[in-house]
Amino acid sequence: MSYNLLSMPILELRNLKKYFATQKAVDDISLTIEKGQIFGLLGPNGAGKTTLIRMITGIFYPDEGEILFDGKKFDPRSDISHIGYMPEERGLYKKMKIGEQTLYLAQLKGLNKNEATEKIKEWFQRFDMNSWWNKKVEDLSKGMSQKLQFVTTVLHDPKLIILDEPFSGLDPVNTNLIKDEIYNLAKRGSTVIFSTHRMEQVEEICDHIVLVNKGRKILDGTVKRVKQDYKENLFSIGVDQMPANLNGTAPFEILRNEDLSYVVRIKDNNKPNDVLQYLLQKGVNIHSFNEILPSLNDIFIRLVEGTPTARQFQKVN
Repeated sequence: MSYNLLSMPILELRNLKKYFATQKAVDDISLTIEKGQIFGLLGPNGAGKTTLIRMITGIFYPDEGEILFDGKKFDPRSDISHIGYMPEERGLYKKMKIGEQTLYLAQLKGLNKNEATEKIKEWFQRFDMNSWWNKKVEDLSKGMSQKLQFVTTVLHDPKLIILDEPFSGLDPVNTNLIKDEIYNLAKRGSTVIFSTHRMEQVEEICDHIVLVNKGRKILDGTVKRVKQDYKENLFSIGVDQMPANLNGTAPFEILRNEDLSYVVRIKDNNKPNDVLQYLLQKGVNIHSFNEILPSLNDIFIRLVEGTPTARQFQKVN
């Protein structure tokens, strides 16, 4: 889902490269992220995502290429205060009281004590964390720590928010709570980079995705466009009874049937209307006809491992 109302990109990566010894961790990656966008950064373990994020946050410097932040060359010294980063490896001080720690981290991001205190109270109220102020991080469950880490990431109203596996350890209620806040932040103009292995979350939350593998970008587009580009002419047809003998002129082949629903693949040079017309001519009573688009998980596996997207469907002999 995108709330992009402005045309100028918040972030541009131009031909970024990063090497470790002889390994190309990031190999000539370029991408553009618009303001207000919820952007999915995807890839298998070791693909280069973490290295890419560390360059965006100024932890690493690229060996080649450049980063533009809000229309100008990225300067970690001045721009880092406009970025909120929630890494997969959590970085809270376990022995420190939660209120004091949150206040300290907010001041590191440039807020004065009064501003920070007010914002912390607002977020703690919103997340039902008012009673946490004098607790220690070590007393929190993993899900509670996750909520706290999210608050410390966003309370200074950053222009760019980077969330690495933000729903790890959360129950469904708190997952929805943070999901709603991600939408709200994007509505208010923040840009969110969302990195996760959970493809169903990406489909629900993100508008645009980039897939990296072995240090290179192998996919870049909106979720809707990507699913359209990788569809395989698969449809689900609900009928009272499929004709017993489909001759060679049928514009489709049956891949699977369950009860009165059939998964079919439309043959090349044929269209959905051809299928409907053929079945109607055969006197078939059609009660549903739906296109089957591949999931992002199927596309991910296909591109990374070379596995066919429609591997779960087997042709009926």
